[in-house]
Amino acid sequence: MAPKAKEKAKATPTPTPTSASAPASQMEDLFTSLNRHIQNQNYEQAVKVSDQVLALSPGDVDAWRCKVVSLIKADNIDKALLTIQDSERKNRSIDFSFDKAYCLYRKNNLDEALESLKGKEETSATMLLESQILYRMGRMEACMDVYQKLQKFKIESLEINVVAGLVTAGRASEVQGMMDVLNVKPTSSFELAYNTACSFIEKTNYTDAEQYLLTARRIGQETLMEENWADDEIEIELAPITVQLAYVQQLLRHPQEAMETYLDVINKNMDDDLSLAVAINNLIALRGPKDASDGLRKIDKLIEKADESQGFQFARGLDMKLSSKQKEAICSNRVLLLLHANKIDQARELVAALLNMFPGSVMPILLQAAVLVRENKAGRAEEILGQFADKLPEKSKVLLMARATIAATAGHPQIAADSLLRIPEIQHMPATVATLVALKERVGDIDGASYVFDEAIRWWSNAMSEENKLDVIMNEAASFKLKHGREEEAAKLYEDLVKSHGSVEALVGLVTTAARVDVDKAEAYEKQLKPLPGLKGIELDKLEKTAGAEGGVRNVEVIEEGKAKTKTKKKRKRKPRYPKGFDPANPGPAPDPERWLPKRERSSYRPKRKDKRAAQVRGSQGAVSKEKQEVSATSTSSNVTNSKPNQPSTSKPEQPKVSSKSSRKKSRK
Repeated sequence: MAPKAKEKAKATPTPTPTSASAPASQMEDLFTSLNRHIQNQNYEQAVKVSDQVLALSPGDVDAWRCKVVSLIKADNIDKALLTIQDSERKNRSIDFSFDKAYCLYRKNNLDEALESLKGKEETSATMLLESQILYRMGRMEACMDVYQKLQKFKIESLEINVVAGLVTAGRASEVQGMMDVLNVKPTSSFELAYNTACSFIEKTNYTDAEQYLLTARRIGQETLMEENWADDEIEIELAPITVQLAYVQQLLRHPQEAMETYLDVINKNMDDDLSLAVAINNLIALRGPKDASDGLRKIDKLIEKADESQGFQFARGLDMKLSSKQKEAICSNRVLLLLHANKIDQARELVAALLNMFPGSVMPILLQAAVLVRENKAGRAEEILGQFADKLPEKSKVLLMARATIAATAGHPQIAADSLLRIPEIQHMPATVATLVALKERVGDIDGASYVFDEAIRWWSNAMSEENKLDVIMNEAASFKLKHGREEEAAKLYEDLVKSHGSVEALVGLVTTAARVDVDKAEAYEKQLKPLPGLKGIELDKLEKTAGAEGGVRNVEVIEEGKAKTKTKKKRKRKPRYPKGFDPANPGPAPDPERWLPKRERSSYRPKRKDKRAAQVRGSQGAVSKEKQEVSATSTSSNVTNSKPNQPSTSKPEQPKVSSKSSRKKSRK
């Protein structure tokens, strides 16, 4: 939890010498009224009374100070700054540098606020304000230096801010030691328990973080109920704990519980804009690319100005409440949602604005590369990532990894390999070595791939690591060299493995490899191989009659002491694969065994019956129709023409055929 700004400055007006024109009784009444309004926290009326005092006595220091403090208390920061500037013109003896710094801090003009505090006496108030400014600027080391100085002052709840500063500075491991120095327990308040949970999150100890968050919520509920807070006010005050607990559940792989909590916070629309923003962002991250349009609608609730060309302006004062890291995460998620929604132009404009908003971060650069890849400009993305890797050497690792990924996907293996070779801390890891060798092989650079293996072997030979990967690298290197015809180098590697690790696999590899280049060495090492149990010998005559090296050794009889045994390969039983939705316990009626046969070949097939009415003869009994006579004559002449010479035709005249179409029409009548 970020430390809260201290706003406990109180104005206690005291009568000052007045001008001759102002009656003393009138001034006394005004100051009495001013004091009453301040005590009742009626700051708008206090400003009006202060103006009345200044109208009678323009140089009254207390009236100026009461007016400025009342405007700050009323959250009228712009008017407070104008009042300070007006007082400096009319009365330069009044020192408003602290109030001016606080107003600039509230307006997020942090550089000006820090400049206004320069030269001020190091009191507890000025140092607290300075720590707040440095905290918001992200200068955590300087902030922690100020907190160290503040420990000599007995400031209430300072440990809450100190722990928050350590967590934000990336020094979560120092939290427990600092609490021991300050002699406080993590459960002394719900704020401190919350900040302790955040330190465990930074150390990736999510289980303990969850326990401290549950404790913080319980202590917070008990404390606020004792102070007679309303239920809705308690829920708003503990909203950061609720959202952080959902975040831990998300990390512990309980996505459904986390999603329900996020949606509950969003739907209730609590009067805690910071927690609402975090819940929306985490929900989008949890859902991923699903329903990008809904995610964009939710993020738009946090935006006051959605003009990507002019930057990303947050609504409702979130710009001052969110840390730089949180702002960057929300902006990045918006870019990704725009890409998933296929709104490339808007994504490109927002990325251009993010490069100016977060100049020292690599995330806008990665997002720019992602937009270019989406536009099928992988080459341009590789170029940009390479340029920024040169400009930001301390952050080049992630940029070069992204460049290698894009290049490998785009079919540029040489660029991918060069990018990985520029990351010395991972260059000799087994996964990186395997990737580099595969990329070098793809471009045909066998010498380069072999050199990668040689460098990795040399590095692991000198590495003082508990998990030494030398044997793994040497085994893979020997297999690679043997594959590419470098038998002597492979045999040397296998021999080194046998001498250093005594591996049976390496011994087998050495014997088979050395047999190609040095038979004597192969025979010498072959004696170290243990004989197979029960094996007495092999019939060489039958071995010579086999197919040889090309087809492999087949049908070799192994002679055992008592009898010859031939192994039969067992056929593996496979479980039957059923159709989707089929229940083997309730299969239902058996399928028709003839279901794959054509219909005319099935036993149940019945041809269609011809319509007998088509062949009816009209006329007197025994008469032959003219049409039938014509068809019979035509059929006879045709058969005669097609018959063989010197053979009488025996064909009978064909009957006239009735079309199925006409028969169907008749059958309907």
